[in-house]
Amino acid sequence: MSEQQPTPSIPAPKALSVAPMMDWTTRHARNFLRLCHPHARLYTEMVTTQALVHGDVPRHLRFETEEHPIALQLGGSDRADLVHCAKLGEDWGYDEINLNVGCPSDRVQQGRIGACLMAEPDHVSEVVAAMQAAVKIPVTVKHRIGIDGLERYEDMLDFVDKVAARGCTHFIVHARIAILAGLSPKENREVPPLRYTDVYRLKQERPQLTIELNGGVKTVDEIISHWQHTDGVMIGREAYQNPYLLVEAQRLWGVSELPSRADILRAYLPFVERELAAGCPLNQITRHILGLLQGVPGGRRYRQVLSTQAHLPGAGINVLKAAAAAAGIDL
Repeated sequence: MSEQQPTPSIPAPKALSVAPMMDWTTRHARNFLRLCHPHARLYTEMVTTQALVHGDVPRHLRFETEEHPIALQLGGSDRADLVHCAKLGEDWGYDEINLNVGCPSDRVQQGRIGACLMAEPDHVSEVVAAMQAAVKIPVTVKHRIGIDGLERYEDMLDFVDKVAARGCTHFIVHARIAILAGLSPKENREVPPLRYTDVYRLKQERPQLTIELNGGVKTVDEIISHWQHTDGVMIGREAYQNPYLLVEAQRLWGVSELPSRADILRAYLPFVERELAAGCPLNQITRHILGLLQGVPGGRRYRQVLSTQAHLPGAGINVLKAAAAAAGIDL
């Protein structure tokens, strides 16, 4: 049964996307998230250039047609490797190549990947220009508003201006600085304060650029609010932990009858069955759908069944059906 919701009176919708998240925005998650919102742009996990140059390319780049529009996020700094991997992404059918200049982990810093590159705007501008010259699809940059020692708005503006001067027009801005010395990646998502006004100011002062805002967005009302100042909103962990937010966001596209949580689960079943038949363990699939019943009656029991049974040897579609039944949903 669909869920009736009022449609807010707002301007035509701008961009909405789900952030690239390591270990979270896998192919299994993206297929599920696409069911929650037909228009949101989905991003892969960050894929390092070394994983593609030396590893299993199909394992990293495979995706389903239903996932479009979908962007490949690359992590790396070597110009030749990034050009090679951007071409791979285009060949595999991705709609966008995104360069990670925002990840704060120690591990990626050691590989000269992520937020540490904000200290090298000339180098970033060079590699992005080379990637753009190599492919016909858009090349975008996702970055923080700053890092240690480069925390002022003016520092971010200098970074954006130098990259934009080489032809990049689309920036996705996480509205927190990254503290590279002393904070874990988790702490870097929570401790530095959100500075939305810096992102708003960037759009105001550089209106010719496409500026999307990322960081701390949890409600449809917040999406609407940020849309008033930017070209789009990227939702991170809230889209994963409470994916029905994406369903509710369909109201911004004029949808008045939203699919219910049960509708979403039923629509996901064929994909689950195909993956099980291909030998994928159930828990690798269902770990991405634990949040669907967040905050509704039966949700806790649903999560308990999946968490305790989906990893057992031989677990199959019957476990997912049992979890749904525990929440009063007949699959």
